[in-house]
Amino acid sequence: MRFRFLAVASSIAVVTFCTVPKATGQINLLPNLLTPTSPNNDSENRVVNGWVYLDGRRLFQLAAARANLAERLENVQQNLNEASRGYFESSATEPKVEFRVLNGLPVIYLNNRYLMTVTSNDAELLQVDVKTAANQITQILRDDLIRAKQERSRDFLIHQGFIALGIGASVIIVSWGIHSWQCRLKRKALHSTIPAPTETPISTQLKQKQHQNLQEVRRRLFQLTQTGVWGSGTFVILGLFPYTRMLQVVILRVAQIPLTLGIVALGTYVVIRLSYALIDRFTSAIVSSTLLSPETPERLQLRISTISGVAKSIITIVWIGVGILLTLISLGIDIVPLLAGVSLVGVAVSLASQNLIKDAINGFLIILEDQYALGDVIALNNVSGFVETLNLRITQVRDSEGRLITIPNGEIKIVANLSSRWSRADLSVPVAYNTDISQALKLIETVAVDMDLDPAWQAQILETPKVLGVENFGERGLIIRVWIKTQPLKQWDVAREFRRRLKIAFDKAGISIPIPQQAIWINDGQTLNSK
Repeated sequence: MRFRFLAVASSIAVVTFCTVPKATGQINLLPNLLTPTSPNNDSENRVVNGWVYLDGRRLFQLAAARANLAERLENVQQNLNEASRGYFESSATEPKVEFRVLNGLPVIYLNNRYLMTVTSNDAELLQVDVKTAANQITQILRDDLIRAKQERSRDFLIHQGFIALGIGASVIIVSWGIHSWQCRLKRKALHSTIPAPTETPISTQLKQKQHQNLQEVRRRLFQLTQTGVWGSGTFVILGLFPYTRMLQVVILRVAQIPLTLGIVALGTYVVIRLSYALIDRFTSAIVSSTLLSPETPERLQLRISTISGVAKSIITIVWIGVGILLTLISLGIDIVPLLAGVSLVGVAVSLASQNLIKDAINGFLIILEDQYALGDVIALNNVSGFVETLNLRITQVRDSEGRLITIPNGEIKIVANLSSRWSRADLSVPVAYNTDISQALKLIETVAVDMDLDPAWQAQILETPKVLGVENFGERGLIIRVWIKTQPLKQWDVAREFRRRLKIAFDKAGISIPIPQQAIWINDGQTLNSK
């Protein structure tokens, strides 16, 4: 509590010091400061207005035709900079600001240097007559020049230096408090990630993903807060001194677009991560419910990972699109014509890419109906293998030779899933024709039951193996068929182990596994006798 109070108090101090006048600049390095400020862009002859600055503060506005205003502002600003520099270096306590009437218009002089001519457009902007406008501008110049010279005094700079030290100390305290708070949350989150003994592995995995996404969001927000604290503190300190106040203008002008883009990008990233956490939380709630309880944990994990991955891909595309639109809006771009154009392009693309729409619809149905998921072994379109990638458009299968085969979802008509919910090891065991078939059947059943009772294989075999009997009379002998129901994707491991054990049992019992054989009959006895 003490920590949070200290952070809040320091933040209030920084905000208090931040209440300084709006800063712009008295800089020749920034010609864009002298551009007219008017929403009307219809005609070059339209009268617009712009500001004249001193030490980063706005003094007064000038008005002129759009084509001439920038040049006039630049000349007045340059004359003011030169005249004020001479006044600041002199020992005079007050500047000599006066106006003289020449050719019917008041001309303002600063320390006998020409500054500007007050025009009727300037007077209309101030809603007064020309002489009154000249008087007002003269008074503003006198007051602000006196203030600017006082700000260059030793006492004022020392006072501002103490304020800058106070702001710097406040920034350090707030930054340290935020860092300590972040470390404490990390330690707390580390202890909270230990899974409960009653939780299933899938629930634990989903909670870990949700925790990782929340941690990433929290880390980015802390980074943004630290950047904001140090950036705002530095910005305010620069505005305390007349010599550095112009850097505020540089920062505002140069960093405006990058800062806007950075904020939108970071906000989009944070929202995407929060959406990931919500998806993981939702899928975790589904796992905890009884809706999917009949499924095995392995199968449930495949479904959850597939649905979660597709949902995250869709939500990422949506939020990136929203981020792009927000970026265009923040840059002042009218998005209404753009959206209209995009909609027309979308219609044209949809008409030209009907196969893509077909793929997306079929992919959605595959995921919704759980025809197969990531990690399944499937056979489709004369292709079989391990599903490595599944999205709304394509399915990628890795076959037994290591080839990655890509199949559009729209071309998938019939699919055989070899690992959905459970699998089966289908074995054909050949024995010689001269073997005691009853002894062979009993021996095979004994090996199967012993393997089912073995703790190392009990979890992988779901039901007691079934010896179906003699399946066929083949060229290798009698074919005995055996079925073993297993966990998904475990049928090959179980079959290999069963064959190994059966070979050992056959060797001990003297039962041979025959090789292909043929019987040849010769009916021509005369030919045989002649030989």
